[in-house]
Amino acid sequence: MDKFEQPIMVTKSFLPPIERYIERMGEIWEKSWLTNNGEFHAEFENKVRKYLEVGNASLLVNGHLALEIAIESLELKGEIITTPFTFASTTHAIVNCGLTPVFCDIERKTFNIDPDKIEDLITSNTSAIIPVHVFGNPCNIEKIESIAKRHNLKVIYDAAHAFGVKINEIGIGNFGDISMFSLHATKVFHSIEGGILTCNKESLKRKVELLKNFGISGPETIELVGTNAKMNEFQAIMGILNLEYIEENIRKRKVITQKYRELLRNIDGIYYVDDIENVKHNYSYFPVIVEEEYGLSRDELHDKLKDYNIFTRKYFYPLTIDFEFYKNDFRFKKPDLRIAKSIAEKVITLPIYSDLKLEDVEIICDKIANLKVNI
Repeated sequence: MDKFEQPIMVTKSFLPPIERYIERMGEIWEKSWLTNNGEFHAEFENKVRKYLEVGNASLLVNGHLALEIAIESLELKGEIITTPFTFASTTHAIVNCGLTPVFCDIERKTFNIDPDKIEDLITSNTSAIIPVHVFGNPCNIEKIESIAKRHNLKVIYDAAHAFGVKINEIGIGNFGDISMFSLHATKVFHSIEGGILTCNKESLKRKVELLKNFGISGPETIELVGTNAKMNEFQAIMGILNLEYIEENIRKRKVITQKYRELLRNIDGIYYVDDIENVKHNYSYFPVIVEEEYGLSRDELHDKLKDYNIFTRKYFYPLTIDFEFYKNDFRFKKPDLRIAKSIAEKVITLPIYSDLKLEDVEIICDKIANLKVNI
């Protein structure tokens, strides 16, 4: 086969049967309650809290505003140590809240923030750490929490990719002071757009609820300055329906991931991240590293696969610190990020979604193997 007739995209949103969504929309029409903590919002919040096995969960309109509200809810000031190997939202949220991101290098094996390099970056201005569970692979929770406790720092986990992930049977939303999950349409689980904040303290949950709704606590009472980040009923019913399929979709993604690993294992210069022991993964992405011995650069592989209608993504590239407006800003420190820079230059995510056919995975891997042979 020369090329796929239809494009194989890097991701594809899962959608429940349309008749089921239409049926639930009919209930919205009957009630004429579209937003402001409606019945379906309450149903979804309760179901997602139980699924994630957390003490408290708050629904928000998207993951980015959820992250900003997480920062505001903890009343953070000064500097936050984080990773540059992440989506723009992580860094933007810190800056939008008036704080300064301090970038820490990452681990070569997991792509996550390197906890052994965090303490060297802590100053009297440091108030928190925002690690990212990159591609849904959990950070070294134990080391990060130990550092935070030792230095009296808050921890917000950017768990945008990590919906449904568990460590030693514990839902990943239970760690740190607060965790943020993205429910964007491209994620393994989505509500069209959406975000979740999880925390164990009732007082923090209450503050999040105030912040996401203009600070309103009653018909004539506004307790603080907030914003509008409420999830609406249409998003909620999509989340309710998709939650019924999440375990099946994760199972399918696991099979696809195993097939990729089987077929790519013996191609020199192509490396991938293995599962972590005692972790329930969600297989949200399939990143590979393209090393020199493959014979083509990451960019060349990315472009040549497009010729076959196979669309990959250089994710994450560039590092957030290398965005033009951050690179030239004197406020942002330029620490040693050699591993993050190396990974960003070599990483590529291959197509993965729950209904991707295994025979298509075989063709994708065959193209990757043949491109190496024919250079």
